Parts: sequence; C-alpha cells; structure tokens
Amino acid sequence: MAINVYVLCGGKSVEHEVSLISAMGIINSLDRKKYIVTPIYIDKNGNWLSLGVVESEIKSKEDLIASESDNHLSALNELLDIIKTKEKTVVFPALHGTYGEDGTVQGLLEMLNIPYVGNGVMSSAIAMDKAIAKDLFAYNGIPQCDYVVFNKRDWVEKQNEIIKRIEEYLGYPCFVKPARLGSSVGINRAADLKELVIAIGEALWFDDKIVVEEEVIGREMQISVIGNDYPKSSVVGEFIQERQFMDYQAKYLDGKLIQVIEANLTESTSEKMRETALRAYEILNCNGLARIDFFVCEGEEFLVNEVNTMPGFTKLSMTPALWTKTDGTTYSQLVDKLIDYAFERYEKKNALKYDRS
Repeated sequence: MAINVYVLCGGKSVEHEVSLISAMGIINSLDRKKYIVTPIYIDKNGNWLSLGVVESEIKSKEDLIASESDNHLSALNELLDIIKTKEKTVVFPALHGTYGEDGTVQGLLEMLNIPYVGNGVMSSAIAMDKAIAKDLFAYNGIPQCDYVVFNKRDWVEKQNEIIKRIEEYLGYPCFVKPARLGSSVGINRAADLKELVIAIGEALWFDDKIVVEEEVIGREMQISVIGNDYPKSSVVGEFIQERQFMDYQAKYLDGKLIQVIEANLTESTSEKMRETALRAYEILNCNGLARIDFFVCEGEEFLVNEVNTMPGFTKLSMTPALWTKTDGTTYSQLVDKLIDYAFERYEKKNALKYDRS
C-alpha cells in the first residue's frame, strides 16, 4: 500500500523561499509507486493550503504557491481526515527557520499523533536557539568560539555595559546574529563600534535575543548526521566561497559556492570532527537528521559553529551531496531513509504507556 506523504513548505518565516526550493527537490525525488505525494503550502500569514495529490514533476518553486482565493482545501482538515481513515501517513516538514524548525510545527504533529520526518519538539527548539545550544555545548565541553548573549530589553537599558562586555571579551571584528534564525538572515560582521550598533539594530528586526560571536578565521565545513538511536555521520564537506561571509544570496541563489567533498583534512582531524558531530547530535537529543557546521582554523583546530535540524535540501545543499560521497546514497534514497526514521521514531514513541492502567 502506498504511503501518504504530506510535504510542508513555505511557512511564516524569512526562509519561506528556501523552503519552497527544498520542498521542490523532495517532492520530485519521491517514487510515485511508493508514495502518494501532497504538498501543503503554508503562506506568510500562516494559512495551510493543500495543493492536492501531485503526480508530475514540480518545475518551479512558484508551482508550490497557493492562495485562499484559489479555493484550495484546508490542509489541516485534510490531515485530520487521513488520520480517521488510518491510512499510513507521514509528514515531511520541509520548513526552515521560525514556525518550522523551532519545535512549533513539531508540537502540532505530536498532538495530532502523525509520524513526521526530523527532530522532535525539544531538539528543534534548542538547536534553533543558538544561545541555549551554545550554553549546552559549553557545559559538555564541545569546542566553540567565544560569545555574548543579550536580549532587547538588556540592549535598551544597558547598552553601554553590553558594548563594553563585547569589546573586552570578544573584540573586533565580531559577528552579530539573531539567536533564532537560520540561512544567514540578519547576520552581519562588525569591524568597529559604529558597525556593531548598526548590526545589532538590524538583528533586532528579526529576533529579540541576540548572539555576538568573536570572528573566527578558518574554513567553513559541514557534517551531516542521520539516524535515531544509532546515528551515523557523513564525511566532512567544505564550501569554497568567493565572499568573506556566506550570506543568504550566496547560499541559495547565486550558485557560486563550490562543494569540496571530502574536505582536505588529515584523517585524524576528520575522524575527530565526525565524533564531535555525533556528540553534538546526541547532546541536543536529535532524531532523523541534522547538519553540524564547523570552523576549521590554523593547525586544524576545529570549532562547532551551529546545528541545523532541518538543513536545506536544495540542489545546492550540502546534506544530500555529503551522503552521496559518504556511502553512495542518492538524494531519493536519503529521503526514503528519513521517512523510515520517522516511522521508527513514531513506533517507539507509541510503544510507551500514557496511562496508569
């Protein structure tokens, strides 16, 4: 019997467009002999709209955009109807950032008792909040750069104190980031006090909690981890870039990043990084998949930058490419594995008792 796969895309997030590109790749990779595929478009106001069963290839991300005026069915009602029929169903939340990667949609799917691809509520929420994730990594001895965290109220009331702390502890240049966004949105490099104040002001447009990090001179590398109770890590991959900082445009639109897989590292460093990626994955209690981003500095000293619990699945994305190089897993096979992990985790959860009888 074919499995119903609902692919969530769009979302109330600054990463809305990236999500559409990821979803397009996922939908086109699903074998229609095994899966009945239904995209669900979530618009920028948070409305869920079903596009119905899709048999043909999605040619453009615009094909996944729907509006209430198009008389599309309410996607939540459609999901509830599927639950009643007891048909085998899984949700693939191809959503990045706010209201997609932060535990909120995961909580909804938990309440509906529907299997879904990727991480649960807690791991999604913690990884999304760079400040909390960094504190957990610090407690567990994961190597990372120095950082300062503050919120909007602190900035309004104690601006001079925060600036002094940043200058004394981190110095210039430094990077200013919204604590709970991805895809490099709202991130800026500050080379002096003036640029610092401007960067913090911009970051506060996107989040009321800010992380400021010391600048790390190093190569940006990535490792993918997949699995539930017995996760495994990919080989190390590296992006060679034209720009000093990989912003949203460079990551998703320009196509000017060159993937180098495997990265040029000693075998010893590569193995240690893979072990650290697995530790970070387990510290955050991840399931399904995650991408762990690293800086590799002079002498092959490495630092964990951040963990992405629903990394990009576009044609430019590192995650599918890493697994192809690691063990020959194709894009389509990787999506199959992630769906299998979703059902595995769902069955394990439903084997627990929820009453005292």
